[in-house]
Amino acid sequence: MPGSVYTPTDYFQIDDLLTDDHKIIRSAIRDWVDRSVKPVIEQACQEHKFPVYLLQEMGELGMFGPFIPEKYGGAGLDQISYGVIMTELERGDSGVRSAASVQSSLVMYPIFSFGSEDQRMKYLPGLASGKMIGAFGLTEPNHGSDPGSMITRIKDMGDHYLLNGAKMWITNSSICDIAVVWAKDDEDIIRGLIVERGMEGFTAPETHNKWSLRASVTGELVFDNVKVPKENIFPAIQGLKGPLMCLNSARYGIAWGAIGAAMDCYDTALRYAKERSQFNKPIAAFQLTQKKLAEMVTEITKAQLLAWRLGVLKNEDRATPSQISMAKRNNVNMALEIARESRQILGAMGITGDFPIMRHMMNLESVITYEGTHDIHLLITGHDITGFEAFHQ
Repeated sequence: MPGSVYTPTDYFQIDDLLTDDHKIIRSAIRDWVDRSVKPVIEQACQEHKFPVYLLQEMGELGMFGPFIPEKYGGAGLDQISYGVIMTELERGDSGVRSAASVQSSLVMYPIFSFGSEDQRMKYLPGLASGKMIGAFGLTEPNHGSDPGSMITRIKDMGDHYLLNGAKMWITNSSICDIAVVWAKDDEDIIRGLIVERGMEGFTAPETHNKWSLRASVTGELVFDNVKVPKENIFPAIQGLKGPLMCLNSARYGIAWGAIGAAMDCYDTALRYAKERSQFNKPIAAFQLTQKKLAEMVTEITKAQLLAWRLGVLKNEDRATPSQISMAKRNNVNMALEIARESRQILGAMGITGDFPIMRHMMNLESVITYEGTHDIHLLITGHDITGFEAFHQ
């Protein structure tokens, strides 16, 4: 279905809670998604290719680091603006939103928050414009949910650091110009550093044969005795707190983004149910179809309110990591369930590239795992409400 027929879901008039600026931003991103993403994304997914040229357009429209101050190339927007941008991008495709999430929350955010002024001025304007692409290296082949056990290391060589190790499941890996990498130093303290494309010993092979996020670049970051200048180390952060703060920003964006995928699936299913006739009446007239659609719009509405309230708390610097985990877990699971139910309403047509549902469903199978798995976020909530940590024996 053409993007222009999309009807957004707002059952509880949540638009009344948004400012005019939020709505203007959302409208601009929505129009861009309909114009630039929707016409090409199904074919890109089928061909297992990411439309790299979209990154430049995204930068020109201010989608990268929108909460970064204008001094460094950002738009200086609030957190709800960031959220509505993520919603519209994921309505287009989770892979497109992933690229923006990594660029904004996992690369620009740590450089702004933990970097030196020289690092901010050197990297942030290029990242904001889309002329420079970033990646984030935390997850390793053997260390995902337990990043504190990473084995990637930096060794102090006097005038530089020597970086060795590997990171896996990295969005933007093979197209990145820089990578924000987390590694342990000689004292086993986790440090963040910026690795640039072209540094000898740094390679980024792409991961192929994915059934999910097919229109997205995923790969590895491999470091073989890479010489990293000492000025590339983040001076203002040590330990696991740094990468976890980055993940909190990304998870917040995902909590908004997943709503976009859910709304696209619901809108498609509702429209199809009204048009598709069986047994001499539209399938929307059958009780079980109405049950599916009514539950979908209910869950979307709950997720919208959860994301909006989280955005308010984030603007006030009061959002906790546990609240962000709850929103990410709930909203992604909601979107995945809606994608599955929407596919059933469309029957066999739901698996075809004529409709976006199966693509969203496959993508969300990754989104429910990355940036903290569904179960890990459940345990984060459990720890928060009981005071007992269930991660370790």
